[in-house]
Amino acid sequence: MSAITAIDSRTNAQAANAALHGMKREYLSFKLGAEEYGIDILKVQEIRGWEQPTTIANAPPFIKGVINLRGVIVPILDLRVKFRLPETKYDEFTVVIILNVASRVVGAVVDSVSDVLSLDPEAIRPAPEFASATFDTKYITGLTNLDNDGLLIMLDIEKLMTSADMALVDAAVQ
Repeated sequence: MSAITAIDSRTNAQAANAALHGMKREYLSFKLGAEEYGIDILKVQEIRGWEQPTTIANAPPFIKGVINLRGVIVPILDLRVKFRLPETKYDEFTVVIILNVASRVVGAVVDSVSDVLSLDPEAIRPAPEFASATFDTKYITGLTNLDNDGLLIMLDIEKLMTSADMALVDAAVQ
């Protein structure tokens, strides 16, 4: 069993235990444009500053390239581009969240990291249903209120990263 597989097994067991017992779970919140998003902290390996990745020919526009992270080649993707937000200039404040999803290490570029929140499962409300096929909420697990009267959009980062349109994980792995 690889180290990444062992980490995934442990974090999945911790998440299942928390969900089963209605315990609080921790989420990393980050900003993309004016909106704030949250992901399960157990999927986060580390948070890094922006470094220019090596570009890969013919990669989709949201894949900015790859970096060498202690001997592991990590694809870096920009969630702004994936979510069809206006592109922004990368600078010293740009952040890359290194994630462990589906036995892969992937980097996600975000505008900034805000906080680690501990939330009760009841605090997360289901995502609204939309009749339009052009608006897809399959990666949104729910919404929760923030102290500043805003909403935190909870993402299923594993489902997003393993989706067919991301082309990061082989169909056999999913």
